Amino acid sequence: MNAKEKILIVEDEFIVGNDLRMMLVKGGYEVCGIASSVEQARTLIEQKKPDWVLLDIILKTPITGIELAKELLQRKIPFLYISANTNQPTLEAAKATQPYGFLVKPFRERDLFVMLDIARYRHGVETGIIKQEARTSHEEITLDPDIIGNSGPIKKALDQVRAVAPTNTSVLLLGESGTGKERFARAIHKNSLRKNKPFITVNCAALPVSLVESELFGHERGAFTGAVQKRTGKFEQADGGTLFLDEIGELPLEAQVKLLRALQEREIEKLGGDRLIKVDVRVIVATNRNLEKEVADGRFRLDLYYRLNVFPIELPPLREHKEDIELLAFHFLKKLSSNSDRKILRISKPTLKALQQYDWPGNIRELEHLIERQFILANGEEIESTEISGLPTGLITAETKLESMEDMERAHILKVLKACNGRVSGKMGAAEVLKIPAQTLYSKMKKLGIKTIYS
Repeated sequence: MNAKEKILIVEDEFIVGNDLRMMLVKGGYEVCGIASSVEQARTLIEQKKPDWVLLDIILKTPITGIELAKELLQRKIPFLYISANTNQPTLEAAKATQPYGFLVKPFRERDLFVMLDIARYRHGVETGIIKQEARTSHEEITLDPDIIGNSGPIKKALDQVRAVAPTNTSVLLLGESGTGKERFARAIHKNSLRKNKPFITVNCAALPVSLVESELFGHERGAFTGAVQKRTGKFEQADGGTLFLDEIGELPLEAQVKLLRALQEREIEKLGGDRLIKVDVRVIVATNRNLEKEVADGRFRLDLYYRLNVFPIELPPLREHKEDIELLAFHFLKKLSSNSDRKILRISKPTLKALQQYDWPGNIRELEHLIERQFILANGEEIESTEISGLPTGLITAETKLESMEDMERAHILKVLKACNGRVSGKMGAAEVLKIPAQTLYSKMKKLGIKTIYS
């Protein structure tokens, strides 16, 4: 952010407000005032016409920072929140006002300037001040070949990929299981300046708690029982490139502390090591959990949430862009045919209608697996079964009142477990059928309260 842009601080704690002012002035920014209340802020906004506002969420006044944020949104004055509040309803209300970021108390100069730079970039892209490369459609960016869709929700997600990919900003991919979060992470990497460097993936849910830190940061020989040789962690492996942390909500609290430090300091320390190692890594994380609720329940650190939630991208469930089902189905069918001696490139209209009527609790991954099964079972050159294997009797239509996605996921896992006679791992186990790691399935079962194993 350049020095000509004026920043207004709205903070009722004098020490915090003054510290902010000194940091900003030291960094070459112009501070046009410090307001301790919404009324003072309104007056300064009229007098000084700030370009940006740093706004405390909770003010010790009758009118909260969130109420002022609504006014700033209407007046199109960009702002960032500063807070340490962990109350979920408050976080939800703050998020709804569309801030350009959150700065966690206590903070350092580096955190402040990084957040301001990111906010300025996002605002510049949205307002057209910062021009993107001349791309006329989402097909013109380099994508994972399985990202298919012409619907509004998919185009919106791809527009966000286009905006954030050239930066070094951390990205938070949100969406249900099977919505393609890893594919979007790869698309961000492929369209970044790091595209010729490593893209390293880590499934946080699949890591035993005792090995999380070793997996991420590495260890020295003899660091713990069984550490017979030195190990390079995922951060070092991804140096210069991108590290994708899937299912970040499963990361233990102890590891969250070290992850936050690695992100802020850009350095790590191996288990059993005695020196800091500089790393240049862009981090993309994904989760199917509600991280605000995890923060409120004490299972996820507030400061890490704010650090990761700089640029969230919401990936829609398949039931919200059913117009893409036909495109996806034919894409998967074409891919299967190209890798096989069999050439099945048609799907009957009744079958397509059945696919459109189902609500796909497993999302795109479930559709891909179903098309693969039907490809194997097909007798001719067309998938024509109207009683598709894998779809439940009595299709769930868009008009059906559904339970929560957790309930639907629980029911689907229980159904697969029953079909596999209770076997979770190994050949013909539920994890193999669902095409997810056994450790991930065990984690999901624990989260969903699935204790019954069929025999």
